[in-house]
Amino acid sequence: MKRHLTASLAASIPAALALLPQAALAHPGHGVATGAEAGFLHPLMGADHVLAMVAVGLLAALRGGRALWALPLSFLALMSAGAGLGMAGIALPYAETGIALSIVVFGLAAMVGLRAPVALLAALVGVFAVFHGYAHGAEMPETASGLTFGFGFLAATALLHAAGIGLGVAGSRLGATRAAPALGAGVAMAGLALLVLPA
Repeated sequence: MKRHLTASLAASIPAALALLPQAALAHPGHGVATGAEAGFLHPLMGADHVLAMVAVGLLAALRGGRALWALPLSFLALMSAGAGLGMAGIALPYAETGIALSIVVFGLAAMVGLRAPVALLAALVGVFAVFHGYAHGAEMPETASGLTFGFGFLAATALLHAAGIGLGVAGSRLGATRAAPALGAGVAMAGLALLVLPA
């Protein structure tokens, strides 16, 4: 009963976030926030970023070993490259589609417990990280410094990865073997919803 409740709760969280399309894709303004504060808030203000970044941490925890640091570091590094494109005003077509698709892919990978080589998983999360970084860079406030803004969203992203790792580790220690697949399925469903719902 306890495991079934845990799995149901895990699946309901991303589904609930997906029902908030404005919060998911609008990335509302941050008021007077500038620099590191604005950068830190940006990933947290979009459910699409939150879902993807937590899912990366969950994937890292499920794979274990070197993946615990390789997947988050790959995401952070290539997200920084994508942010550079956005800050420079270089167009990256279908960025929002890439972000939503990342949620689907990461969710499915967690759902099936993908045991691919760590290098392949790191490359996978890195490719999608470019889209997330691009969104951050393109939406940087004009008054913000690129360096401090970047530091802010990197810090928030690292915390979201850590939260995903914590979910995965806690689930395995509690013996909730169905929690990770249920959470992955919920994340994938949320990504699909973001792909079809209007922004």
